[in-house]
Amino acid sequence: MRRFIQVSSICIAAMSIIWLTAQTGQADKDNIFRLHVIANSDSAQDQATKIKVRDAILEYENENMEEIQSAQDIKEMLFRQGSGLMDTIESTLADSGADYGAELRIGTYGFPDREYMDKLYPAGDYQALRVVLGKGNGQNWWCVLFPPLCILELKDGEIEGDKVKMESLIFKLIKEGAKGEKP
Repeated sequence: MRRFIQVSSICIAAMSIIWLTAQTGQADKDNIFRLHVIANSDSAQDQATKIKVRDAILEYENENMEEIQSAQDIKEMLFRQGSGLMDTIESTLADSGADYGAELRIGTYGFPDREYMDKLYPAGDYQALRVVLGKGNGQNWWCVLFPPLCILELKDGEIEGDKVKMESLIFKLIKEGAKGEKP
Protein backbone atom coordinates (compact mmCIF):
# COMPACT_ATOMS: atom_id res chain seq x y z
CA MET A 1 0.00 0.00 0.00
CA ARG A 2 2.81 2.35 0.92
CA ARG A 3 4.52 1.69 -2.42
CA PHE A 4 1.24 2.46 -4.23
CA ILE A 5 1.02 5.83 -2.47
CA GLN A 6 4.64 6.65 -3.41
CA VAL A 7 4.06 5.70 -7.06
CA SER A 8 0.84 7.70 -7.12
CA SER A 9 2.61 10.72 -5.62
CA ILE A 10 5.38 10.48 -8.22
CA CYS A 11 2.80 10.22 -11.04
CA ILE A 12 0.90 13.24 -9.74
CA ALA A 13 4.14 15.23 -9.41
CA ALA A 14 5.22 14.24 -12.93
CA MET A 15 1.84 15.18 -14.38
CA SER A 16 2.01 18.54 -12.58
CA ILE A 17 5.48 19.22 -14.01
CA ILE A 18 4.31 18.28 -17.51
CA TRP A 19 1.26 20.54 -17.18
CA LEU A 20 3.33 23.46 -15.85
CA THR A 21 5.88 22.99 -18.64
CA ALA A 22 3.11 23.05 -21.22
CA GLN A 23 1.84 26.30 -19.73
CA THR A 24 5.23 28.03 -19.87
CA GLY A 25 5.20 30.69 -22.52
CA GLN A 26 1.43 30.73 -22.78
CA ALA A 27 -0.72 33.66 -21.83
CA ASP A 28 -3.30 33.58 -19.03
CA LYS A 29 -6.54 33.45 -21.06
CA ASP A 30 -8.61 34.81 -18.19
CA ASN A 31 -6.66 38.08 -18.14
CA ILE A 32 -6.67 38.78 -21.88
CA PHE A 33 -8.92 41.20 -23.71
CA ARG A 34 -8.75 41.45 -27.49
CA LEU A 35 -9.72 44.02 -30.07
CA HIS A 36 -11.38 42.92 -33.31
CA VAL A 37 -12.19 45.36 -36.13
CA ILE A 38 -14.25 44.07 -39.07
CA ALA A 39 -14.39 46.11 -42.28
CA ASN A 40 -17.60 46.94 -44.14
CA SER A 41 -16.33 45.10 -47.25
CA ASP A 42 -13.13 44.00 -48.95
CA SER A 43 -12.97 47.06 -51.21
CA ALA A 44 -9.70 48.97 -51.05
CA GLN A 45 -11.50 52.00 -49.60
CA ASP A 46 -13.25 50.00 -46.86
CA GLN A 47 -10.02 48.21 -45.95
CA ALA A 48 -8.19 51.55 -45.72
CA THR A 49 -11.04 52.91 -43.57
CA LYS A 50 -10.73 49.86 -41.28
CA ILE A 51 -7.04 50.69 -40.71
CA LYS A 52 -7.86 54.35 -39.99
CA VAL A 53 -10.52 53.26 -37.48
CA ARG A 54 -8.06 50.80 -35.92
CA ASP A 55 -5.47 53.55 -35.52
CA ALA A 56 -8.06 55.90 -33.98
CA ILE A 57 -9.16 53.19 -31.51
CA LEU A 58 -5.57 52.43 -30.51
CA GLU A 59 -4.80 56.12 -30.05
CA TYR A 60 -7.95 56.56 -27.95
CA GLU A 61 -7.13 53.51 -25.83
CA ASN A 62 -3.50 54.56 -25.44
CA GLU A 63 -4.66 57.82 -23.86
CA ASN A 64 -6.98 55.96 -21.46
CA MET A 65 -4.90 52.91 -20.45
CA GLU A 66 -2.88 54.36 -17.55
CA GLU A 67 -5.07 52.87 -14.79
CA ILE A 68 -5.70 49.53 -16.54
CA GLN A 69 -4.28 46.56 -14.62
CA SER A 70 -6.45 43.71 -15.91
CA ALA A 71 -8.79 42.58 -18.65
CA GLN A 72 -11.67 43.34 -16.29
CA ASP A 73 -10.42 46.92 -15.87
CA ILE A 74 -10.42 47.53 -19.61
CA LYS A 75 -13.88 46.02 -19.95
CA GLU A 76 -15.21 48.32 -17.21
CA MET A 77 -13.47 51.32 -18.82
CA LEU A 78 -15.12 50.51 -22.15
CA PHE A 79 -18.54 50.39 -20.51
CA ARG A 80 -17.86 53.79 -18.89
CA GLN A 81 -16.27 55.44 -21.92
CA GLY A 82 -17.96 53.62 -24.77
CA SER A 83 -19.67 56.75 -26.04
CA GLY A 84 -16.32 58.57 -26.27
CA LEU A 85 -14.84 55.67 -28.23
CA MET A 86 -17.90 55.57 -30.50
CA ASP A 87 -17.56 59.32 -31.14
CA THR A 88 -13.93 58.75 -32.14
CA ILE A 89 -14.90 55.93 -34.50
CA GLU A 90 -17.78 57.87 -36.08
CA SER A 91 -15.56 60.92 -36.57
CA THR A 92 -12.93 58.75 -38.27
CA LEU A 93 -15.58 57.18 -40.51
CA ALA A 94 -16.87 60.65 -41.50
CA ASP A 95 -13.33 61.91 -42.17
CA SER A 96 -12.78 58.85 -44.39
CA GLY A 97 -15.92 59.54 -46.40
CA ALA A 98 -17.64 56.36 -45.24
CA ASP A 99 -21.42 56.36 -45.62
CA TYR A 100 -21.96 53.76 -42.89
CA GLY A 101 -21.71 53.61 -39.12
CA ALA A 102 -20.19 51.23 -36.62
CA GLU A 103 -21.36 48.91 -33.89
CA LEU A 104 -19.41 48.16 -30.71
CA ARG A 105 -19.88 44.77 -29.08
CA ILE A 106 -18.24 43.32 -25.99
CA GLY A 107 -18.45 39.56 -25.86
CA THR A 108 -16.62 36.28 -26.20
CA TYR A 109 -15.32 35.43 -29.66
CA GLY A 110 -13.07 32.80 -31.24
CA PHE A 111 -9.51 33.74 -32.25
CA PRO A 112 -6.61 31.82 -33.82
CA ASP A 113 -3.16 31.31 -32.26
CA ARG A 114 -0.98 34.40 -32.00
CA GLU A 115 2.50 34.86 -30.59
CA TYR A 116 3.82 38.13 -29.19
CA MET A 117 7.34 38.36 -27.74
CA ASP A 118 7.71 34.57 -27.31
CA LYS A 119 4.38 34.29 -25.48
CA LEU A 120 1.69 32.18 -27.09
CA TYR A 121 -1.89 33.37 -27.09
CA PRO A 122 -3.50 30.06 -28.06
CA ALA A 123 -6.52 29.72 -30.28
CA GLY A 124 -9.78 29.81 -28.41
CA ASP A 125 -12.55 31.98 -27.11
CA TYR A 126 -11.56 35.32 -25.58
CA GLN A 127 -13.32 38.39 -24.23
CA ALA A 128 -13.05 41.12 -26.85
CA LEU A 129 -14.26 44.46 -28.09
CA ARG A 130 -15.61 43.80 -31.58
CA VAL A 131 -16.02 46.83 -33.81
CA VAL A 132 -18.21 46.09 -36.83
CA LEU A 133 -18.00 48.72 -39.56
CA GLY A 134 -21.07 49.02 -41.77
CA LYS A 135 -22.23 45.57 -42.89
CA GLY A 136 -19.16 43.87 -41.44
CA ASN A 137 -18.61 41.78 -44.60
CA GLY A 138 -14.90 42.58 -45.04
CA GLN A 139 -11.65 41.18 -43.80
CA ASN A 140 -10.86 41.82 -40.17
CA TRP A 141 -7.95 42.97 -38.05
CA TRP A 142 -7.34 41.94 -34.44
CA CYS A 143 -4.80 42.10 -31.66
CA VAL A 144 -4.43 41.78 -27.89
CA LEU A 145 -5.71 44.96 -26.26
CA PHE A 146 -4.85 43.77 -22.74
CA PRO A 147 -2.09 43.25 -21.98
CA PRO A 148 -1.58 46.31 -24.19
CA LEU A 149 0.20 44.65 -27.12
CA CYS A 150 -1.86 46.59 -29.69
CA ILE A 151 -0.49 49.80 -28.24
CA LEU A 152 3.03 48.77 -29.29
CA GLU A 153 2.09 49.90 -32.78
CA LEU A 154 1.82 53.47 -31.54
CA LYS A 155 5.10 53.57 -29.63
CA ASP A 156 8.53 52.21 -30.54
CA GLY A 157 7.41 48.92 -32.01
CA GLU A 158 5.36 47.61 -34.83
CA ILE A 159 3.55 44.37 -35.41
CA GLU A 160 5.06 42.45 -38.31
CA GLY A 161 3.07 39.33 -39.16
CA ASP A 162 3.18 37.21 -36.02
CA LYS A 163 6.26 38.90 -34.56
CA VAL A 164 6.76 42.09 -32.60
CA LYS A 165 9.69 44.19 -33.76
CA MET A 166 11.06 46.57 -31.16
CA GLU A 167 13.28 49.53 -31.97
CA SER A 168 15.70 50.23 -29.14
CA LEU A 169 17.58 53.51 -28.94
CA ILE A 170 20.29 51.87 -26.82
CA PHE A 171 20.69 49.00 -29.30
CA LYS A 172 20.81 51.49 -32.18
CA LEU A 173 23.55 53.51 -30.45
CA ILE A 174 25.60 50.37 -29.72
CA LYS A 175 25.17 49.16 -33.31
CA GLU A 176 26.19 52.56 -34.75
CA GLY A 177 29.14 52.73 -32.35
CA ALA A 178 30.33 49.30 -33.52
CA LYS A 179 30.26 50.57 -37.12
CA GLY A 180 32.18 53.70 -36.11
CA GLU A 181 29.22 55.96 -36.94
CA LYS A 182 28.22 58.90 -34.82
CA PRO A 183 24.60 58.83 -33.58
